[in-house]
Amino acid sequence: MIIKGKSRAGPGALAAHLGNAEKNERVQLLETRGTVAQDLRGALIEMDAYGAGTRCEKPLYHAALSPEPPHRLTPEQRTQAVDALEAKLGLVGHARVVVLHEKLGREHLHVVWTRIDLKEMKAVSDSHNYRKHEEVARDLERAFGHDRVQGAHVERDGVKRPDRTPSRAELRQEERTGITGKQTKEQVSAIFRSSDSAEAFRGALGEHGYYLANGDRRDFVIVDRSGGVHSLARRIDVMKADELRAFMAPIDRASLPSVEQARALAAEARKAEQEAFKEKAYSRGGDYVSQTKTALKDHARRQKRANRETGRDSLWDRIEAGETRREQRVRDETASKEAEPSSIAGSPLGDVEMTDAMRERFDRMLGGSGADQAPIRDGPDRQQGAPGGGRTRSR
Repeated sequence: MIIKGKSRAGPGALAAHLGNAEKNERVQLLETRGTVAQDLRGALIEMDAYGAGTRCEKPLYHAALSPEPPHRLTPEQRTQAVDALEAKLGLVGHARVVVLHEKLGREHLHVVWTRIDLKEMKAVSDSHNYRKHEEVARDLERAFGHDRVQGAHVERDGVKRPDRTPSRAELRQEERTGITGKQTKEQVSAIFRSSDSAEAFRGALGEHGYYLANGDRRDFVIVDRSGGVHSLARRIDVMKADELRAFMAPIDRASLPSVEQARALAAEARKAEQEAFKEKAYSRGGDYVSQTKTALKDHARRQKRANRETGRDSLWDRIEAGETRREQRVRDETASKEAEPSSIAGSPLGDVEMTDAMRERFDRMLGGSGADQAPIRDGPDRQQGAPGGGRTRSR
């Protein structure tokens, strides 16, 4: 079993993450305890508000319990696992929320407690929490008969420390950029082994699309071609942090860009690569037809991207939509004319008492034949009384 957790704030963002049904096949709120609100968001906001009476900046503790496949926890085992972790963290009796997620066929639990002891109005310490997670995980594996997952803090028994698992932020970055930490570690480690000095290492990183930069909290970071940020010490598997710091000492930190500046450089490099690819596509055929086809494809690609960014339909989409509306209007008008009565009988005017002259005029309006097609005039025809019988010569 794998257990991860840390103190945090931000109940709104946490509620959005725990209730996200798009990235999870199943989301189920199993328990709310110690809060007036019984919904996920309301309970988290209420628990976070307990910290207002203290100086605690992170009044929530969020933990995830994930049994190693193919194992699954029964409802009784879920309660036992949550209670065991709660006791180890010193949060017994505190308000909590339990949410079940299922993703790619794997179930895992999310538990959020308030760290605030309401009797003392103090926050429970979260020190040594990684060790406490592993102690609970090993005990639960033995109790449930699950396969053991080797940890980094307890019950090592001479086993080599396992590689650090990616954090949630790193996993989100991998989804966003498509570049995994494992791939970056393999490539950066190979570059480091082939470099005999810090400057050579820096230059080799640039040749492979990485930008060495100053980190906010770490000594050095690297920015990949997609704008992802990596700790340099965690992407080299052949040297410890102190040794790496000594190796990189000849590099002037003031000469390095910040993370944002490195990301801007990576964005410019991506744009240049796209332009180069486009030029290559244009140069594939020297004849007019090939050039025109490439230009049309490039225009369609640009237009599709612009429409997606602005949320607007393309010109041709709007033209087609307009033609569709006009065709529908013509069909509606045709159906309306076909539905019109051929005589006054059966129409709303059929029951109106009319003179013979009025009825004759309405018959002509509704499509009579012969003499009935003569135009209707409301008064005397003045042209008939004019010289020439109403016919005038064009001047």
